Amino acid sequence: MIALTTPDPTVTADDTTALIQRWQSGDAAAFDQLLSLIYADLRAIARRQLRGERATTLQPTALVNDVLLRMIERGAAPITDGTHFFKVAARAMRHFLVDRARRASTEKHGGQLERLELLEVMELPMSADTDVQRLDAALVDLEAIEPALARIVELRYFVGLTVREVAGVLGVDESTVYRDWALARVWLREHLAS
Repeated sequence: MIALTTPDPTVTADDTTALIQRWQSGDAAAFDQLLSLIYADLRAIARRQLRGERATTLQPTALVNDVLLRMIERGAAPITDGTHFFKVAARAMRHFLVDRARRASTEKHGGQLERLELLEVMELPMSADTDVQRLDAALVDLEAIEPALARIVELRYFVGLTVREVAGVLGVDESTVYRDWALARVWLREHLAS
């Protein structure tokens, strides 16, 4: 399960929440302390995400740094705790990678999107040549109907978390994640087929 980890066993989830609150109040030192606690977890997420991309020059550190920069620059909604931080980071990674795919698909940048093997690895209900932009549009539609299902797809697909990890991040039972993941896959299959 993804968790805020640190070599110091005395650091608690309450400490992390306090650091997040101090950071959002403008304390730059708190952000530095927070990063020392979560950076390794964010890099692991980015490494899993990028593992399936072919011919990418993007490194996990660069993805994490870009996502953190976007989160800071855009002044995301208040983050309440470590779990919420990972949810916001997952969404930021999703948007970063979708924007990157859009840029790659324009004529100015050379045309067609590359196939992503990650689609097969994650057993998504679509073929390997699925357009990431269409997937994003489908997720926007799904989020309007069932936000929880869209969250699970983001965490499974864009972050690469296991069912157990998603359950931990969302604070639900694994059986709930399995059920909702299956429902989301069926919905996406039907939505993308039309």
